[in-house]
Amino acid sequence: MHSTIYKIVTETAWREAEKAGVFTGAPIDVSDGYIHFSTAGQAKETAAKHFAGQTGLLLVAIDAEKLGGALKYEPSRGGALFPHLYAPLDMAAVRWVKPLPLNAAGDHQFPVMEA
Repeated sequence: MHSTIYKIVTETAWREAEKAGVFTGAPIDVSDGYIHFSTAGQAKETAAKHFAGQTGLLLVAIDAEKLGGALKYEPSRGGALFPHLYAPLDMAAVRWVKPLPLNAAGDHQFPVMEA
């Protein structure tokens, strides 16, 4: 559906994943049994809903086509289809990692995202 999907993650968790060579998910991902992602159109709402005012975050862009059949689009907020990965995230699928700072109003400042 989308060639690039996004993960909002703490810098600490991401740096640990880089050292390990694989990202197994944030605590909510582990609890739910899959890694939550957002499309470019969903990422800002995800940040506002789940990471409001939080600093030390990164936005990770993932090549969805490299995830194969473990990536499923499933209904979530308001019935919208969200990408969920039922496997650890292989670092080879990462396109880029950028900081997700807060502006003076306390909103996350997103880089340019591609669909």
